[in-house]
Amino acid sequence: MTATPSHEIFRLDYGSKFEREIARIMAAFEEIKFDTGRYPKRWLAIKLLEGDADILARVQSMPNGEQIIGAAQRSMEHLKSMLGDDVDMLTADHRYGFINGVVRQTLQRPLVDRLTLTDQIDNIVTHKWLGLPIFFAVMYIIFRLVIDVSSPFLDWTDSIVTGPISNWFSALLDLLLAPSWIHSLIVDGIVAGVGGVLVFVPGLLILYFFLALLEDSGYMSRAAFVMDRFMRIVGLHGKSFIPMILGFGCAVPAIYATRTIASHRDRLLTALLVPLMSCSARLPVYVVFGLAFFGSRAGTVIWAMYALGILVAMLAGMVFTRTILKPDVTSAFVLELPPYRQPALKSVLIHMWENTREFVRKAGTVILASSIIMWILLNLPWGVTDQQNSYFGKFSSSISPIFAPLGFDNWETGGALVTGFMAKEIVVSTMSQIYLGGEEAEITEPTTIAEDLVGIGQGFVEAAVQSGKILLDILPGVHLVGEARDSEDTALSLALRDHFTPLSAAALLVFVLLYVPCVATLGAIKQEFGTSWAVTSAVYQTVVAWIAALIVYQGGRLLGLG
Repeated sequence: MTATPSHEIFRLDYGSKFEREIARIMAAFEEIKFDTGRYPKRWLAIKLLEGDADILARVQSMPNGEQIIGAAQRSMEHLKSMLGDDVDMLTADHRYGFINGVVRQTLQRPLVDRLTLTDQIDNIVTHKWLGLPIFFAVMYIIFRLVIDVSSPFLDWTDSIVTGPISNWFSALLDLLLAPSWIHSLIVDGIVAGVGGVLVFVPGLLILYFFLALLEDSGYMSRAAFVMDRFMRIVGLHGKSFIPMILGFGCAVPAIYATRTIASHRDRLLTALLVPLMSCSARLPVYVVFGLAFFGSRAGTVIWAMYALGILVAMLAGMVFTRTILKPDVTSAFVLELPPYRQPALKSVLIHMWENTREFVRKAGTVILASSIIMWILLNLPWGVTDQQNSYFGKFSSSISPIFAPLGFDNWETGGALVTGFMAKEIVVSTMSQIYLGGEEAEITEPTTIAEDLVGIGQGFVEAAVQSGKILLDILPGVHLVGEARDSEDTALSLALRDHFTPLSAAALLVFVLLYVPCVATLGAIKQEFGTSWAVTSAVYQTVVAWIAALIVYQGGRLLGLG
């Protein structure tokens, strides 16, 4: 396969928030078959977002114009509510920022005595040698905070799912005289599967909060600038790192974000590397294994997964660049470096909520459906008492030898990895159903709904206080938490210790990081670049994942870590 050189015209990247709304309006053009006439679709979408009076009047007079204007108005109001300014002012700011970037990189000016605060900060964070270590240090701090600050809320959410929610469903089913199989489906299937994933929503809220802070403050542009030299090793430039950063949230919009890259070859290579970034769907897997096997070092382990994803992406890019995706004409890298701004709290909270809401929506659809299917497969043929003898267990047992050299050849793990092809969160959902779904509930003193609600409220206050202490504990001289800061074990973490060692758990984390992208990501690659490249992505990542996990496990055993 070879890349076809592209002659696309230049496109200014307006940032992830703008590009998402531009894409929605362009999708509306296609959905209602709106004929844009002589106007380029992207240009028209931007003008509609800006509220250009002349364009609005022209579109309104066209067939289906009212529907398009309605979609544009919704996108305009959404951007204004997030960013706190008129869209036309913000797009103009992006354009002048780009012009300023061109001027700064092409025109030499005499040094002036007075530097702005932005210049003074940039002299440090974009420094030739300091820039990259600072970037990785910032990401390390974020992931430590995600784990440490969210851990009390994780424990609180887990106690709700395994306690009151399970008890409420059980009591309701008993009241309705539901048969035992309905009870098992709802409690052992749906509650264990969906609830096992929703436990990690607090961590995602905090992750998206900090990523939004970095983006709105202007630091993300600096990260792309700093990575430019590193990216050129693999035949790309720093602009390709922006979709990779978006891949920390979800690979699907990150794939579509490559549309702002002019070169078709650069777009394709970036899209092949984006799925190697640790998306938020992998975070539940990292958290549950990190807390189970690495305790207070869980934050460091999770940061290592994110850093490893970037490193493997660079190595894969070098291989692609020297084989099937050799570079064409090298393009100049011009990037807007906006002045540093104080992030608007409203914008950060909206960004945090919208991304987490998408995760919860998936839990209510894809993971719900997968949990039901999993329960059925684990109970067929009907009446099976040993899950390993179920249809799912037999299939999983047949593929488990593939993973034996990696240290996790039990059928439960093999089956969970297969279901993870639908969505990486389902790895945790599947393990929750297998390990916890059939557990006998602990016999506890019956409580009323009012007592449960009071307990939930008290638990939230305690989690908030503990989380606040952990956050303040990072300040020099502040010691509010003490030495014992490990999170309580979730029920799933306790179950996993019977089936994994720390070394095999580390190998599994590496495999989950690198193996086949989820079906939605492959669908995006297929839509943008064709079926052959989607298949290429699935195959090469799975091979790389197997080899990397093999190196971790067997290498660890040789070093006496097994």
